[in-house]
Amino acid sequence: MSATSRYSFLGPAGTFTEAALLQILDGDETAERVPTTSVPSALALVDDGEVDAAMVPIENSVEGGVTATLDAVSVAHQLHIVAEALVPITFVVATREPMPLSRIATITTHSHAWAQVRRWADATVPEAEFIPAASTAAGARGLLGEEPAADAAICSPLVAEQLGLHVAAAGVEDVEGAVTRFVLVRRPGPVPEPTGADKTTIMIPLPEDRAGALLELLEHFATRGVNLCRIESRPTGNGLGEYFFSIDLEGHIREERVADALAGVHRISPKIRFLGSYPRADGKPQQVTADVGDAAFSAARTWIDALRRG
Repeated sequence: MSATSRYSFLGPAGTFTEAALLQILDGDETAERVPTTSVPSALALVDDGEVDAAMVPIENSVEGGVTATLDAVSVAHQLHIVAEALVPITFVVATREPMPLSRIATITTHSHAWAQVRRWADATVPEAEFIPAASTAAGARGLLGEEPAADAAICSPLVAEQLGLHVAAAGVEDVEGAVTRFVLVRRPGPVPEPTGADKTTIMIPLPEDRAGALLELLEHFATRGVNLCRIESRPTGNGLGEYFFSIDLEGHIREERVADALAGVHRISPKIRFLGSYPRADGKPQQVTADVGDAAFSAARTWIDALRRG
């Protein structure tokens, strides 16, 4: 996809994040993949120039936004999203040796994975203790040490196969067809070209905590026909009542309606941050009516210019 050659990702090898990265690399065997133990560490490698880009999870169809990524990308790092990937999520219960489910007393996995199998766990292994892991793959690898981290791990079928683990149960996710969205981020640079099926991600600090403040921001998108496909509030960390909004919208910064909406928001919240415009992973084209198309904005500017000239 690009000339970059080193990519960090939430590791270790075999995570769903690596699967997302492999989608983006599309068979490029020359790219170096650098696993990290956390989202912040993956992004820090980009900041420090040690890698060209990082792949991190940002949203799950069951659990919603991945807060560590939302906060890090929106506030802690000056990075831009340049691509996204969607990975279907399915889990297995893996053990070091064959073991009946009734003997499992401890289970390790990432907290987001655990949240996606809780109903299964409550019904099948209700007494099992959950032990958090840095990732699903890290939890699975933890079974192989001299002192195993737990009796079992929730992980992907691929990781269980790669590590030679026994699969005690398969398809344990509570919601069939769950999907996690991952984003590729890099240092600010040229924005990918518009494709007609794009997303733009922004961060908007709420200027003041009062009635109607959020509505004033959102009206700029509604009046210009810009559809929001995700909006989440996150605390700034500076005190109660102080929030920023992480937003994905349909469209590209080079579209007149999107640029005009962002300019309007900037007047109200000048600390708005543009976090990238990039192709949608699902290829779904945005629906743009004629009154908010580029031609309409161009005609409106031409009309105003003519009036100003008299």
